[in-house]
Amino acid sequence: MAGAPRAEAGPSIWSSLPDYAPGPPRSLPAVSEIPYSVRRSARARRVRVNVHPLASRQAAAVEVVLPERAPERAAAAAISELRPWIERRLDDARRTRARAQRSLAARAGTLPYLDESLMLVPQSGRERVHRRGEQLLVPSGDARPALERFYRRAARSEIAARLDRATTLAGSAYRSLSIRTQRTRWASCSPEGRMSFNWRLLLAPEHVLDYVVWHEVCHLEIFDHSPAFWRLLEGRWPSYRQERDWLKLNGATLVL
Repeated sequence: MAGAPRAEAGPSIWSSLPDYAPGPPRSLPAVSEIPYSVRRSARARRVRVNVHPLASRQAAAVEVVLPERAPERAAAAAISELRPWIERRLDDARRTRARAQRSLAARAGTLPYLDESLMLVPQSGRERVHRRGEQLLVPSGDARPALERFYRRAARSEIAARLDRATTLAGSAYRSLSIRTQRTRWASCSPEGRMSFNWRLLLAPEHVLDYVVWHEVCHLEIFDHSPAFWRLLEGRWPSYRQERDWLKLNGATLVL
């Protein structure tokens, strides 16, 4: 989930957060202790504040989405007005991050791969990660860059097979597939059928990845999150609420 702005082209999977309707101008308290970014959106009708959990040392990122014609001061007003809610979400993100770190310590020497747990075997002189049965042969020292490259390669294969199967069953088609490292998205679908998925989904249980695939396949037919979309998704993946909630609770723990 990396530092480039989120594309406006299509829906994405993440938690929905409250809108803020600015009132009359007023004096504002200092809000510099809550860093935030501002993004303008042609789709936005109201000022919206998002708190995105991050898989990094920083527990979360605060983003204010402004309609194109909204004044810049509306961002600071929203941060001030929603401060208690933002602080609660930041606290939640820090607790989730701490839980992720405890989880990493508990699984030292292994990494999840969908429903499997693979043992890490460091090898001196190795530069590329290789899977051998239930083992991952990794470079000695800091193997994380090589591990990320391995998971990105594996994600393309795992996700492409699932996309092909799901679109065949749905009678639809997608145009392209890209695998990315994203801070705030698990997946997205453009109006032209370009699919993008986060490689970290391979650190989740298999049924969670399958849900995300079906979520995006349904966007090929309904390009929003309207009630009709959720009905379509429920017809094709009845347990979607379970997987969606799992990602909200555990997404920040999906780190190397």
